[in-house]
Amino acid sequence: MTEQLSPERTLHMGSHEMVLGGPYLGYMRDANELLADPEALRGRMAEDGYLLIRSLHPEHKVREVLHMMTTNLASNDVLDARFPSEQCRVKAGTRGAFLGGNRAMTRSKPFLDLVESPEIMGFFANYFSSDVLTFDYKWLRLVGPGDFTGAHYDVVYMGRGTPNLLTCWTPITDVEYERGPLAVLVGGNHEDRLVPTYGQMDVDRDHVTGAFSNDPIEMVNLFGGQWKTTEYKMGDVVIFGMHTLHGALNNESDRFRISTDCRYQRAGEPVDERWIGENPPAHYAWMQGETVTMEDARKVWQV
Repeated sequence: MTEQLSPERTLHMGSHEMVLGGPYLGYMRDANELLADPEALRGRMAEDGYLLIRSLHPEHKVREVLHMMTTNLASNDVLDARFPSEQCRVKAGTRGAFLGGNRAMTRSKPFLDLVESPEIMGFFANYFSSDVLTFDYKWLRLVGPGDFTGAHYDVVYMGRGTPNLLTCWTPITDVEYERGPLAVLVGGNHEDRLVPTYGQMDVDRDHVTGAFSNDPIEMVNLFGGQWKTTEYKMGDVVIFGMHTLHGALNNESDRFRISTDCRYQRAGEPVDERWIGENPPAHYAWMQGETVTMEDARKVWQV
């Protein structure tokens, strides 16, 4: 089902604005009616580049993770103490953070009970018609006011294993439009031009910056298609492949947006060695030493 809402709201990615319901930014459609049909799910993925599944996670499991995290954040004095901690109101002067390496959170029982639950592992087993695994390394993000994520492929960060790897993005908070929701570029011809160029990059091997562009208008003008987004509730997920162009809109609220993005694949296929094991090595050379800017790389690729 696709949302039909007022087209009057203006949202931003970086310094660029798009009118929701206008030519550059539209509404995601959910795929819940396809859950019993893995072939139809794979067809929708091929068509849209993403699957929006409402309430795939039991809400109580998400709330347990939120409680664990906000308890930690409150104890570290990054939340505004005038409000209940689960509102995630940001204390003045506090910034967002990447918490992927925080084992106290990403290896905690509430977190693993969510991202390795029977519901999520069962979904991917059904989708792949196979036994599945998830990376041991888990990505966890605390997105503060003003933060956003530019347009990128995930393959440049984790492309050394199977090409059939999927990302599952899970909001740990509700994400209203002003809180910086995930957005996906749907349609157009970006794969024809970017997969052979940008899509062959490895940020550790090639020392290239990761995001292809911070300008969503440029992306539509170059490749066609339209950005799609929605408001998310705890329990919702967005699933997409390694060559899905995606980013996140600006968090224009006074609250943190907390989200996790984890990876899933068939158990019998090659696995990117950076993200598995008791102590995954993760990125070991990205943003170290001399880095190739995306502007320079794009001149070489002529895109």
